[in-house]
Amino acid sequence: MEQATVLVVDDTAENIDILVGILAPDYKIKVAIDGYKALQLAKRSPPDIILLDVMMPGINGYEVCRQLKQDPITRPIPVIFITAMTQEADEQQGFELGAVDYISKPICAAIVKARVRGQLNLYDQQRHLEQQVKARTLELEQTRFEIIKRLGRAAEYRDNETGTHVIRMSHYARLLAEELGMPAAFCETLFNAAPMHDVGKIGTPDAILRKPGKLDPDEWAIMQRHVQIGAEIIGEHPDPLLQMSRKIALYHHERWDGTGYPEGLSGEQIPLEARIAALADVFDALTSERPYKRAWTVEEALELLQKERGKHFEPKLVDAFMRILPQVEQIRLEYADDPEEWAHVQQRS
Repeated sequence: MEQATVLVVDDTAENIDILVGILAPDYKIKVAIDGYKALQLAKRSPPDIILLDVMMPGINGYEVCRQLKQDPITRPIPVIFITAMTQEADEQQGFELGAVDYISKPICAAIVKARVRGQLNLYDQQRHLEQQVKARTLELEQTRFEIIKRLGRAAEYRDNETGTHVIRMSHYARLLAEELGMPAAFCETLFNAAPMHDVGKIGTPDAILRKPGKLDPDEWAIMQRHVQIGAEIIGEHPDPLLQMSRKIALYHHERWDGTGYPEGLSGEQIPLEARIAALADVFDALTSERPYKRAWTVEEALELLQKERGKHFEPKLVDAFMRILPQVEQIRLEYADDPEEWAHVQQRS
């Protein structure tokens, strides 16, 4: 097992020598002779515990502890004050600043060893618990993402035999957001929320979804209901992923010029995530074969995007999509509905 690292901070060489002599057989020792050096060492290579004198030139131990606890990097490190200041008020100040223990000088070797060992054991337990919590949180997040993806794909199976549409359009949406310079967290949430865009199709009759011809007005009204159904399925929830999923499901059929549905929103009234998902959805729907249509060529789909620039789609999104075409083509082929299509491309490359 790797030895823990102890940072000893004291301006008196004799005190340092005593502590090093006590602890060196069991721990790696680092030494700082003033508060400034202690802060530098702690930030550059955080130790497992700090033994800190109070009375030092420059900045005293209390100020060093205060700064350590303000920095996210050094905040978790346990600090033990070792000092000749033994008044109750001194100890109270140390604990209020975040110290975990207070050892009075002159020191007793057995007490120092016991206190250091005890605090290191607690720190190890805390770190182990935090790692378990992080691992469990990540596992729950991944499970949630997978459930959302599968629910989105379940909706796509209603009118798409493979359900790979939601995979492709999610990748397109993330690429678009990245090209626009959106924060990484937004891009990742969008990637995981986009599959829910058509979840409301679960409530749309097969006769309408799979009708090979044009829908009549009554059928079209029923089809349009899928956006409200999707929003109702997702519901209102404080979770950012579900909030974005709901916006996309409800508004991905709005149009930049205000002629879309369900609310006739226009321009930036439409949430950005819905504007992005709309373009990604339309491009992939056009280039995919459906029961009611043939698959368009990429060139035909791009021609329509340009034609609808400023009408259906936000102009800057169309421009951004044109810039990411190489990545789009890679995704389109990698997640093709027909696996042989990608195999043929690989053979030709």
